[in-house]
Amino acid sequence: MEKKSVSKNTGISPRKMKTLTDLVRGKSVNEALDILKFAASPYGRLVAKVVKAAASDAETQEQVSKDNLKIVEIYANEAPTLRRFKARSRGRASPVLRRSSHITVVVGDQEV
Repeated sequence: MEKKSVSKNTGISPRKMKTLTDLVRGKSVNEALDILKFAASPYGRLVAKVVKAAASDAETQEQVSKDNLKIVEIYANEAPTLRRFKARSRGRASPVLRRSSHITVVVGDQEV
């Protein structure tokens, strides 16, 4: 039994999200939430929200306790990039790429 939760177009680059997703991959849900709560990055709150959503889905639909859930998969994929331009000297312009990401979390039963 696995449940999946996705947060789309977060507005945070996948490179910054990868550090947080690597921290909690393979951990139990309660342990992952504790790690994200005290993470140095301010985006830990967003990742924790997606983990809570996946755990809540598993609890309500599959009647599994939150203590028995483990993060099976977690990753941040690239979302559409906003392309902007910044004015430069002599009438030129430089591109500014505002990257975004999709966060996917899959939780499942913990093997005892």
